[in-house]
Amino acid sequence: MTRTAPYLNLTLAAAMVVSGCSRGQTQSVGAPVRAVSVATAQTMPLDNTLHAVGLLTPKDEARLAFKVGGVIDSITVEEGQSVKAGQTLAVLKQAEIGATVDQTRQAADKARRDLERGKALFADGVATEEAVQDLTTAYNVALAVQRGADFNAAHSRIEAAADGVVLRKLAEANEVVQAGQTVLVVGGAKRGWVVRIGLADRDVVRTHLGDEARVEFDAWPGQSFAGRVSNISSAADSATGTFTVEVQVQPGATALGAAPVAAPRVAAPRVPAAHFVQGRVAKVALSGTSDGAVQVIPLQALVEANDKEAGVFIVDAATKIVRRVTIQIGRMSGTHIEVLEGLPPGAQVVTDGAAFLENGDVVRVAAP
Repeated sequence: MTRTAPYLNLTLAAAMVVSGCSRGQTQSVGAPVRAVSVATAQTMPLDNTLHAVGLLTPKDEARLAFKVGGVIDSITVEEGQSVKAGQTLAVLKQAEIGATVDQTRQAADKARRDLERGKALFADGVATEEAVQDLTTAYNVALAVQRGADFNAAHSRIEAAADGVVLRKLAEANEVVQAGQTVLVVGGAKRGWVVRIGLADRDVVRTHLGDEARVEFDAWPGQSFAGRVSNISSAADSATGTFTVEVQVQPGATALGAAPVAAPRVAAPRVPAAHFVQGRVAKVALSGTSDGAVQVIPLQALVEANDKEAGVFIVDAATKIVRRVTIQIGRMSGTHIEVLEGLPPGAQVVTDGAAFLENGDVVRVAAP
């Protein structure tokens, strides 16, 4: 008996190892059961506020250019300078333009004299009626050319069409510019101010004309301005892939519940219209259209995510065995993220400790 006992012990030990492997190959024999925290998938409405950053600019923005090309003689304004309607802003050198005007006037005078002589000869019976008609046509053509030259000469200077401010100066004196090349960008405040922001396609579809907005500027901390969506572009920007949205905002309009925010703002003094200048950075909160209640889980439950796909661990309530599943995710709001598909209703997902788990592990759910 004493000689066969060691063989019996070895047989029993081998049987225990085989038995342990048959119960579960993922969790090793004798490994401690991990304690994890879990959360139940909930159905709740998400905060649909869209946040974006844009630049303040006048609604009226005119790109001013010369009608003809030439050499710039002078530009009398600088960026940020206020201008009045009718004020001369830039002028081309007139040597070449004046010569063209003089040439067309001389040609028109010659055509007029030729027509007068032709009419006199026709009265004397020397010239034919056809010759007089041809001279009349030549005179009318010369007059038309002269009017065109006078028009071009009149537009060899740039004048402000309305009161406004110079937003950009794109040329300097003595530079050669082509016809139609933008020299100055002038903004007018007749139609107010807008903040232009860029929204992705998934956000722009939830934005509509007239949606309320809250606009904030770093220049006036603690103060908000009421705004409304006034324009939505119908095509995406080729460079950024976003859609441009214009939010109309007035200098003295303090926001009163225009969009949900984390905490109410304290009323601040009204901002004069003169303090609204082009280029101020603005933070915009848009109250987008609500999609109703959706399934959400805590953000910390995600093990890893790749664009719209993520992985989470689900705990079986009876066996306490975890199973990794792949889900489709959507919008994020605070500490929660929307689950589009892949998660059973009411499932318990691992939050704390998920990074150390493997599929099939047995866990112990810690008390909340």
